[in-house]
Amino acid sequence: MHKTFINIRLDMNKEQTIESIDNARKAHIAQMEKIEALLRGKKVENPTAPEKTKCQFGKWLYDEDNHVKDILGSQFYSNIEILHARWHEEYSRIFNIFFKEEKKSFLSKLLASSKIDEMEMDKARLYHSELKVTTEELLKALGSSYRRASALSESKFR
Repeated sequence: MHKTFINIRLDMNKEQTIESIDNARKAHIAQMEKIEALLRGKKVENPTAPEKTKCQFGKWLYDEDNHVKDILGSQFYSNIEILHARWHEEYSRIFNIFFKEEKKSFLSKLLASSKIDEMEMDKARLYHSELKVTTEELLKALGSSYRRASALSESKFR
C-alpha cells in the first residue's frame, strides 16, 4: 500500500486542489485495503484510527486551514462529512474486534493468542459488508466533489 498525502491550503491552485481530492479518495481506498487484509488474517500495522478526526482522510476534511468547504460548497462538504462520520461509526465495530485488548479472553491472553474466534470473525465480515456500502457512497461523493472542483473557474482557488 502506498501512502497518499492530502492537503488543501489557501494558496493552492485548481490543479493542486483537484489532486488533493483525488488523494483523499485514494487514502480512503487504502483504509479499506487494511480492513480487507485483516479479514484475510493478515497483520496490519498502524490501523486506521476509529475516530473520524484522526484518520488521514479526517485530518484533511476537518483541517481548519484548508478551504475545501469553501471550494465545494456546504452541501457537498456536508454530504461528505455525514458519510465520513457514518463510515467511522461502522468501522469502529471492526476495529473493536481486532484491536481492543479488553475484548480478548483471559485464556487467549494467557496463551498469547491473537487469533480472533470464528464468531467474532463472522461479525467482522458482516460489518465489512455494511461498511462497503457506505464506502461506495463516500467514494461517489468524492467523485462528485472532484468533478465539481474540476468545473470551477481557476479564480475560485486563490
